[in-house]
Amino acid sequence: MSGAETPAIAAIGIVGGGQLALMLAEAAAQQGVELHVQTPSTDDPATGLATAVVMADLADADATRRLGAGCRAISFENEWLDLEALAPLAAEGLMFRPSLAALEPLVNKRRQRELLERLHLPSPRWWPLDQLQGRLALDPAASAGDGAPADGSTSEAAIAVNPMASLGYPLMAKAATGGYDGKGTVLIPDQPALEALLERVEPADWILEEFVDFDQEFALVACRDGSGEVGWFPLACTHQHQQVCDWVFAPAQVEHAVEALARNVAASILASLDYVGVLSIEFFYGSGGLLVNELAPRTHNSGHYTIEACAASQFDQQVRIVSGAPLASTDLLVPGALMVNLLGLGQSGGQEAERLAALSQLSGSHVHWYGKRESRPWRKLGHLTVLLESNNPPDLEQEAARRLAEIRAIWPLPSAPAP
Repeated sequence: MSGAETPAIAAIGIVGGGQLALMLAEAAAQQGVELHVQTPSTDDPATGLATAVVMADLADADATRRLGAGCRAISFENEWLDLEALAPLAAEGLMFRPSLAALEPLVNKRRQRELLERLHLPSPRWWPLDQLQGRLALDPAASAGDGAPADGSTSEAAIAVNPMASLGYPLMAKAATGGYDGKGTVLIPDQPALEALLERVEPADWILEEFVDFDQEFALVACRDGSGEVGWFPLACTHQHQQVCDWVFAPAQVEHAVEALARNVAASILASLDYVGVLSIEFFYGSGGLLVNELAPRTHNSGHYTIEACAASQFDQQVRIVSGAPLASTDLLVPGALMVNLLGLGQSGGQEAERLAALSQLSGSHVHWYGKRESRPWRKLGHLTVLLESNNPPDLEQEAARRLAEIRAIWPLPSAPAP
């Protein structure tokens, strides 16, 4: 009709075709939203459910332009992005959610730390590795020697020579980009190990952090829609085995003040970046209080439990946000939930099928199988969520521990060391 408003395109695009894109496609189908993906392989999990597939490398900006031609907006399955290559597409009018400007400080761990410092948010002390070159004349362990302050603290002169002297060893080295599931992290026990790291990596691509002796790890999945409305899912407790996520338990059994601080951290980041989308935050918690470990500008493994346990999942929210709809409720519908990752054991598909059949028979179980062709040790092949029934915190934790043992008796952790 002449003069009528053009309706919004009921399709969104996702750069990536893995398990996160698969679960986004499932959520989109439930909402009646078409989901198009860009992925290099027809075997990727999301290709079977996507409305359309652009077969191309994830870094192919021309392919992303083609993807965006039929979509209202584009989002991403992971944060390994070439923002410079995507900038011309944004200038042409292609909408990204989150925007490229909001993603810029989040796609690199060094920029993440700089952002947290600017916002005065709690995080581990850190230092850019490239700024240590030529400044390792003093070992932090020796900084209490001649000329050190009488109280045993590190002198200002020592810190001026080696800024890491104020932290002491061990340290954690992290690759600024590309790291996940323990990849791209190195424990640095002493100065020779630090010097060796400087020799074998590009220092500009790494940061150093103090080693945090934490009691628990938490994760918060937050979301913000196009009108600025913010929502949070319950703070979850996460557990890693050999630096790979083993299980997630929600809600975390902590004081309200701890969860309130986590939500305030999320709100500060979302507002400061004018961030539109789902944002996931990993925390350390211990004697030093709550510290931000890492930020992920996307849906996250720690939020998979929301599919069955919450009124609308993290994937529902991302589909709604990218398609221009308002947020839905993030309320927890059950007393609690336990999500367990099903990691590759390096065994035959027949054995996997038998284990999956046994898991599906567990009471209150919800099995998600990603359909990946290769089953190598430690690869995330699927996950299982069980809904918990206990109504008081001690019983809820005991129920979660009992159910975890039940699941791991059927699907154990890999026996091989993590790659």
